[in-house]
Amino acid sequence: MLSQIYYGNTLKEWMISLLIIVGAVILNKGIVLINKHVIRKFTSKTKNRLDDILFKLLEAPVLFGVILLAIWIASSRLNLEPKIDDFFNKTYQFLIVLNITWFIVRFVSSLIEEYLVPAAEENTHKYLDNTLIPVIRRTALGIIWFIGIVMALKNVGIDVGALIASLGIGGLAFALAAQDTIKNIFGGITIFTDRPFKIGDRIKVDGFDGFVEDIGIRSIRLRTLEKRLVTIPNYKVVEASIENITAEPMRRVMMTMGLTYGTTPEQMNEALSILKNMPKVIKEVDSKELVAVFSDFSSYSLDLKFIYWVKKSGDVMETPSKVNLEILETFNNAGLSFAFPTQTVYIDQTNSPQIN
Repeated sequence: MLSQIYYGNTLKEWMISLLIIVGAVILNKGIVLINKHVIRKFTSKTKNRLDDILFKLLEAPVLFGVILLAIWIASSRLNLEPKIDDFFNKTYQFLIVLNITWFIVRFVSSLIEEYLVPAAEENTHKYLDNTLIPVIRRTALGIIWFIGIVMALKNVGIDVGALIASLGIGGLAFALAAQDTIKNIFGGITIFTDRPFKIGDRIKVDGFDGFVEDIGIRSIRLRTLEKRLVTIPNYKVVEASIENITAEPMRRVMMTMGLTYGTTPEQMNEALSILKNMPKVIKEVDSKELVAVFSDFSSYSLDLKFIYWVKKSGDVMETPSKVNLEILETFNNAGLSFAFPTQTVYIDQTNSPQIN
């Protein structure tokens, strides 16, 4: 039975080739167990993080490589047709190069995550922040994949140069059709060069107000204050006026309050003194940039103009509330009355008819 011929090979040869593949699967299970219970425990005790990253990332490509090697050995020992045999050889060479490329991509990505991301978050380098990390990662991985695919195609006998040249005629038409994409790419380069904002900043652009979640080559993603995700093409961002709210050193608050016309000059001076002393009471109010003046005689009140700045460390919503409560309390304690719209009506009774 084992000597019977099926598709040019005995049943015994087919079974041996199948056992080789099954053995590779069993071997992979053993590699997983050894890596989990022996190698990772050993590397976790070392101070160097590089060996942990290396062995963790090696596992998947090694397992895939073992399977590829088993399939190649199993197929090469069989008597197959030349076309099928050539197909297996080229496929094996192509996938081996892609497998190595896959490992390099995973390794570089992990190095970026392990070393560059913490450096960007801690701002240890003035030219490196969390805005550039996604660009560095995508650019590096894109280049590695491009080189890997080119080498894989060369291994199977494809002339990459001729392939690129054959695409040159359609390249012009493609470029014309992709004008917006090209504009977005150059817009992205402009954003990364000028750096008007970074990930996490609150900005106003193109009528939207929100926090930057991602900066890509084609677009930026903005999370608005309504918690909606907005994608804005880069060329629109470059052409628009950008207001970076996060970059403001302080937040200005301007308010007008009116006191009644019964307020005396002494009381007005006291009110101005209370306002000018606000930084001593509310620490989040900046003491250098503060204006408190008796600004106007309006229709029904004596107006005070109060302009102050909330420090970067202060909450822009909570601090004005504290200031308003302090003004209300101190003005009431000082006997200062806030005005409200009133009218005084004078009735002339000299010519009014007399009633007997």
